[in-house]
Amino acid sequence: MNTHELLNKLFKKYDIKKDEQIYILEIINPIMKHKEFKRRMTEEFFHHDKVTLGEHILEDTILTYKLSKKYQKRDDYDTSVALKISMFHDLYVAPWQNNPDNKAMRFSNKHGFIHPIESVLNAIKWFPDYFSKLDEADKIIDGILHHMYPLPLRIFIDSKNNEMELKNMDIFNTLNSDLQKLLIESSNRYKIGAFSFAKSKYKEGKVMSNADKIISFHNLRGSNIHSISALFTGKNKNIKKEK
Repeated sequence: MNTHELLNKLFKKYDIKKDEQIYILEIINPIMKHKEFKRRMTEEFFHHDKVTLGEHILEDTILTYKLSKKYQKRDDYDTSVALKISMFHDLYVAPWQNNPDNKAMRFSNKHGFIHPIESVLNAIKWFPDYFSKLDEADKIIDGILHHMYPLPLRIFIDSKNNEMELKNMDIFNTLNSDLQKLLIESSNRYKIGAFSFAKSKYKEGKVMSNADKIISFHNLRGSNIHSISALFTGKNKNIKKEK
């Protein structure tokens, strides 16, 4: 199924009206057209079992819009920010299922704990215009970092001076000091040991986090033991390795 067909299916599934579709597409089109997002629509990036990462992100985004509708009249809520958080939240570097590179990593640096920071760094590198306004950047960054709540987030340096093992840490060093500060401050909230146990500070991030959980649980419902165990082991026998 191509991206256009998938979106039409999702718009119908979540009863998104034509004028709402136009609004959503204006925000997400520049992201969908990027080559890295297109990669994540392919079988190179399976996310939960055999759902591609791009498919997961797009369904999260449409549901995020649906859940945002009851907050749209509030002055302190920006639906466009919630959609951006959703489009960026899982732009991690490498597929996490059946990835041999993950075996040598310490437990505290496993995919579930670090991928939000990899996703933020990639999003800033690939879509810098979305992070040019610090107030909005703060909401987007904080929403991405804590979208896995109540699963904790790995902080940059833990109490034993162990650093986080990121596949794209070099990007962090290229950021301006304001964005670096936002990343560090957000990732360090409610920290205990190597982890932050914070939820997003902002409603946009909380709404997107709820959408992510709804979609993830739905996709896993009825899955067999290999799909469920992959969440903990990173190995999924349902997915055959390419030779």
